Amino acid sequence: MQQDLVSIIMPSYNTGRFIKDTIDSVLAQTHTNWELIIVDDCSTDNTDEVVSTFHDERIKYIKNEKNSGAAVSRNRALREAKGKWIAFLDSDDLWEPQKLEKQIMFMVEHGYHFSYTNYVEINEDSTPNGKLVTGPKRVTKRGMYNYCWPGCLTVMYNAETVGLIQIADIKKNNDYAMWLKVCKKANCYLLDETLARYRKRSGSISNHGYMKLIKWHYKLYREAENKNPISATFLTVRNLFFGVIKKTAYKKNAHYTIQGKNDAI
Repeated sequence: MQQDLVSIIMPSYNTGRFIKDTIDSVLAQTHTNWELIIVDDCSTDNTDEVVSTFHDERIKYIKNEKNSGAAVSRNRALREAKGKWIAFLDSDDLWEPQKLEKQIMFMVEHGYHFSYTNYVEINEDSTPNGKLVTGPKRVTKRGMYNYCWPGCLTVMYNAETVGLIQIADIKKNNDYAMWLKVCKKANCYLLDETLARYRKRSGSISNHGYMKLIKWHYKLYREAENKNPISATFLTVRNLFFGVIKKTAYKKNAHYTIQGKNDAI
């Protein structure tokens, strides 16, 4: 049976240190019918040089005319995408070899159009930090407003069902803005397997203080979702509450097996 095309969306900015391993994890996929669309946001390191060492027609390297942020880069990559399936992988993260194959099989077998998987955290030197991150078995539209449950590197959706997604130009939480739009078209389902490795770096959003997180979440609801100030404030407070739930119920030591998380949020 012919494999469906997967479009892999990869924004990049100054990740020359990591992007080779990231691309290698795509090349290692058992599902081989993919296109990797890298949109570089005017990197000032050796990203160009590293990417130029790959000679595979499935890899498409696009450069922004000016530094514009991840939202603009993801939007541009999505406009270029031709695949039935859309997957996301940041240029410093990694996939396990069967990630695409298993996720497509999971979605086709169950008739799902939007899904995510578990992932483990690694440090900047690729050493696992012992944390496994999972989530609810089913995330509804309301549940996605509660919190950004999927890790960006684990998400896949059916472009034939969802259509072209374009998000507002916000500098933080732009992946979350995307899931909010997709979840209006389809519920999101968890493939309860660990198929990706998230590189937790010093500049990641999860390492910032609560005041910055509050500001970014408010901006997400106010500008990307066009909520009025009262609604945006309410959603921001609710998001902080569910963030505590994620850290206590869905972030475990890597040797844990997560069970009993069957409820829709």
